[in-house]
Amino acid sequence: MDKTSSFSIHKGKPIRCKAALCRKAREALVMEEIQVDPPQAYEVRIKIICTSLCHTDVTFWKLDSGPLARFPRILGHESVGLVESVGEHVDGFKQGDVVLPVFHPNCEECKDCKSSKSNWCARYANDSISNTRRYGMASRFKDSTGEDIHHFLFVSSFSEYTVVDIAHLVKISPDIPVQKAALLSCGVSTGVGAAWKVANVEEGSTVAVFGLGAVGLAAAEGARLRGAAKIIGVDLNPDKFELGKKFGFTDFVNPTLCGEKKVSEVIKEMTGGGVDYSFECVGLPSILSEAFISTRTGSGKTVMLGMGKHAAPISLGSFDLLSGRTICGSLFGGLKSKLDIPVLVDHYLKKELNLDSFITHELKFQEINKAFELLEEGKTLRCIIWMDN
Repeated sequence: MDKTSSFSIHKGKPIRCKAALCRKAREALVMEEIQVDPPQAYEVRIKIICTSLCHTDVTFWKLDSGPLARFPRILGHESVGLVESVGEHVDGFKQGDVVLPVFHPNCEECKDCKSSKSNWCARYANDSISNTRRYGMASRFKDSTGEDIHHFLFVSSFSEYTVVDIAHLVKISPDIPVQKAALLSCGVSTGVGAAWKVANVEEGSTVAVFGLGAVGLAAAEGARLRGAAKIIGVDLNPDKFELGKKFGFTDFVNPTLCGEKKVSEVIKEMTGGGVDYSFECVGLPSILSEAFISTRTGSGKTVMLGMGKHAAPISLGSFDLLSGRTICGSLFGGLKSKLDIPVLVDHYLKKELNLDSFITHELKFQEINKAFELLEEGKTLRCIIWMDN
């Protein structure tokens, strides 16, 4: 039966469906029946086909204090789905479209969205607190008692249905397998985009990637596609090294095997003075400092992609900056979602972009807590969670 055949029945009405709720920090998600309200103006209600688990989901799952710790909440932000219905003033999306929700907004109207200088959205990106993009703390989710359920990063994909603002939504080609498309809504796009848009890696250059999780491997994939001559991976887990070869890594450094030398010293010896580009994908100030010093004096560029747990300050040598090295941060790899994600889809369909090797596990929605266990234990890169059995 056509997956969209029942959509018209629910148009303009609440939908009851299953969702995995986070009711308390660090506790297993609870599968419950919830109500998902119809989309309001500029919003789209989506039937999630599959979702995946990102380290950011785990980070927020562990939060037990502060303004970002909210319960009950529906986590999840890497996913792909079908448009079930649209609210007023929605152009460019219709029932049955294959869509990718993205945590980072792209309104296409503000000064920054119209600029080629960055992917910041001056209209919306400064607000990471609200439940819904245009309606503040108003929620589209309710539990069985009628209590509001908090959204997460304007996506909340650990639910069979969700409501997303059009500023966070991208229409994609139905030709790409949905489980591969889901990877482009966060981690893979962040890494590949950082190499392409932020660093602008050129052919023949040298690269070092610190932290070989999904984002780090994606940064290497982006550098590979740009023709980098040497891509050095830095990680404590030796199992990552063989996997890394699939994404273009040519050399590997295990910090525990460097003896008394710093990683930056080893990399300088390997490259005759340092790499042209380094990517920090862990989120630790000490590693960021090593990544920075690993680059060439005068021209080296470091891109910070890892998110620190406590937003700790970083310390860099003033002379190292004065002598020409640069450092910058990036959200979502500098990509403008509506413009750049279709480009990545096209690269995959042309068999240029490696997405297949990121998926290490696939589970049913009812098994979602196992995905958390696998990621916590370092046994998975990306675990695809299918909403339908």
